[in-house]
Amino acid sequence: MNAWAEKEHIVNCKMIPDGSGEFSRLMGMLVCKDDKGFGQRSWRYSMVINDGIIESLFEEPGKCDNLTSDPYGESSPESMLKYLTN
Repeated sequence: MNAWAEKEHIVNCKMIPDGSGEFSRLMGMLVCKDDKGFGQRSWRYSMVINDGIIESLFEEPGKCDNLTSDPYGESSPESMLKYLTN
């Protein structure tokens, strides 16, 4: 994630990788993607955190194990920018 942030010139945003899925599990966002050959993965979401407090959470609908679709919209950069500019 750090290489991606550097390549994209992302600043004022802390990139936090979760390779073991521990954070995702504790957030209740770990789902099984065995049907895709991926094993345990984080459900797609984004959030705004201020001083360690979750201010806003943008979670894709339909969270469940082995979901056949891959929803993407609620957690998009566009949704986040809309929230942050309001």
